[in-house]
Amino acid sequence: MGLTENIVVDSPIWVGDADLVWIDGQVLNINGEEAEIQTSDGKKVVANLSKLYPKDMDVPTAGGDDMTKLSYLHEPGVLHNLETRYEINEINLWVVLL
Repeated sequence: MGLTENIVVDSPIWVGDADLVWIDGQVLNINGEEAEIQTSDGKKVVANLSKLYPKDMDVPTAGGDDMTKLSYLHEPGVLHNLETRYEINEINLWVVLL
């Protein structure tokens, strides 16, 4: 379940995606339990608030070297951080394996 109390209009979020697993976006509108989202690839999608996760905007562009310092330790945030660190060859495997 997402952290719905942290999600309001204009919030940066993560939403499930059939191709990418998770994609980032911004909440455009909230109607009850449904949110309209503009994703970073230009699509507009509607998703249940309980399926959204806040995006940590304080993570450096090169990712965080210590995931315990991430504001949100949820699946999309952790996976994105791992992907970012892997792409620049700055992943510490011992941290992942612990």
